[in-house]
Amino acid sequence: MRTITLRRSLVALFAAAISFGAITQAQAETLRIGYQKYGTLVLLKAKGTLEKRLAERGVDVKWTEFPGGPQLLEGLNVGSVDFGVTGETPPVFAQAAGADLLYVAHEPPAPTGEAILVPKDSSIKSVAELKGKKVALNKGSNVHYLLVRALEDAGLKYSDITPVYLPPADARAAFERGSVDAWVIWDPFQSAAEQQLQARSLRDGSGLVDNHQFYLATRPYAEKNPEVVGILIDEIRGVGEWVKNNLDEATDQVAPLLGLSREITYSAVERQGYGARFITPDVVEAQQKIADTFTDLKLIPRKLTIKDVIWTPPAKLAQAQ
Repeated sequence: MRTITLRRSLVALFAAAISFGAITQAQAETLRIGYQKYGTLVLLKAKGTLEKRLAERGVDVKWTEFPGGPQLLEGLNVGSVDFGVTGETPPVFAQAAGADLLYVAHEPPAPTGEAILVPKDSSIKSVAELKGKKVALNKGSNVHYLLVRALEDAGLKYSDITPVYLPPADARAAFERGSVDAWVIWDPFQSAAEQQLQARSLRDGSGLVDNHQFYLATRPYAEKNPEVVGILIDEIRGVGEWVKNNLDEATDQVAPLLGLSREITYSAVERQGYGARFITPDVVEAQQKIADTFTDLKLIPRKLTIKDVIWTPPAKLAQAQ
């Protein structure tokens, strides 16, 4: 009798162990999101609603901050994150480098959220006067394309200036000490420089670039987890719609997260585009133009086909957009 009881107890314990292991394994599934010090993802992270929705599916969320789009996409490329947001140009450089990523969604244009800045006492009054000057920028970031287009519009070639490739923090330091003549940068760094340093804007993206923000995922993650990706975009869209109608409240929430004043944060929040949508043909066409531009400049080694790296959401997700 004791033997039978012992066997039954062991069977029960074994079943419980298997059950616990299955639960633990399900809960161990993690969506790793890369974000930058700006944008809707900052608010989504603070809000916590994504974690609640995904917990129901046994999915945890891990957040990792990156200083810029190129660095974030390198994270995607090496597999340290599954999903992230960048400007227009980083995905082009990442695709050229062979990164196995997919464009998932985009935000509406935000052309005033990036600009070419000069010090307040600079004698430079126009983009044309940048000829022969040192210009700081984060190579492969959204502002890289802005600089190319602004120079073209002013009748200059990219080779007419001396690019100094620096991440935002180092670029600001160089800008402050006068080691560079201009700085091409995005919000909230742009807004901070304008208000803290009284930096002047030579040209923002108006009439030159869209400055889309793109949400990207590794191909394996997006193809394996379409429902999770759909929930993520739905949450991003919801936060964006709320921000559009609550700029003051959104600013109050974002400012302490960024460690910036309310005035600086409000400018950055106001200039951003909100309302994430899945990728459309016109956006693919615009992104293809950017890729072709960098190919022509020989800044990427080969011609790219953007439509090859666009995620196709399940029909029910696309219809719900």
